[in-house]
Amino acid sequence: MRILISGASGLIGNELSKQLRSLGHEPLLLVRREKRAPHEVSWNPARGEIATDIMEEVDAVVNLAGATTSKIPWTKKYAKTLVDSRIDSTRVLVDAINAAKNPPKVFLSGSAEGFYGNGGESLLTEESPLGEGFMAELSNDWEIEAKKANIRTVLVRTTLTMSKNAIALKLIKLMISLLFVKSLGNGKQWWAWITVEDHARAMIHLIGDESAEGPFNFAAPEPATCEQIFAALGKELRRPNLIRIPAWAMRLTAGAAADQILLTSHKMSAKKLLSTGFEFNHPTISQAAEYTVR
Repeated sequence: MRILISGASGLIGNELSKQLRSLGHEPLLLVRREKRAPHEVSWNPARGEIATDIMEEVDAVVNLAGATTSKIPWTKKYAKTLVDSRIDSTRVLVDAINAAKNPPKVFLSGSAEGFYGNGGESLLTEESPLGEGFMAELSNDWEIEAKKANIRTVLVRTTLTMSKNAIALKLIKLMISLLFVKSLGNGKQWWAWITVEDHARAMIHLIGDESAEGPFNFAAPEPATCEQIFAALGKELRRPNLIRIPAWAMRLTAGAAADQILLTSHKMSAKKLLSTGFEFNHPTISQAAEYTVR
């Protein structure tokens, strides 16, 4: 298969491209500059520019474009960038797909756990209602734009993606290694998570499953709280978990991102993804911590 990927230079895009190549597929990477290699395709989503005929040449499109939410605190300008970078990219891809005479068979488009807002102790399934707050509005608008595609569309509700190279995980490991941090806030908030390896594997699996459509929680089957994730990482790093960083300090340093991402709770179900026959390589937080550290 030939798969067109936006956001291919990011953490998940890199892993996806690597796995596709290892399986004998051909990833084509969208780049915001002149192409320098045969596997690159130039585009400019801010100006609505893309070669429409590219959609005649690919079997699937994976949309991972979007400014990172890990750059905190979010200024008003950067919050707008978070929105525009996702909506503009998705709109350009959807318009190109819909304009093609022979479009790709499937469109996988990014979304986020933020769709649910603060879920508290509730188990969040793909049927759970839209939550409140900036991330909920952003995720919903992102999904609405993607659903305009006139082909099979899968909405990838991404969670904490565990990898040695993830910015968030590097910061968490640093906090544990140097400050012996136990949790952010009281640590009871649920953090949905998945390893980057399983994230890419799940996307490839859903591309090939012709019955897969609509939103999917990209979350491992074992739920974990913030404190449990810090404990698992601390065990692998051989560091004690002693200090809780209070919520007020998180809000002071991270601003709105503290309540939207770090202190909010997402206990997400993996049942729908599992029902497609997908099998996780890292289904438990202890396995994910080992994968992330070693």
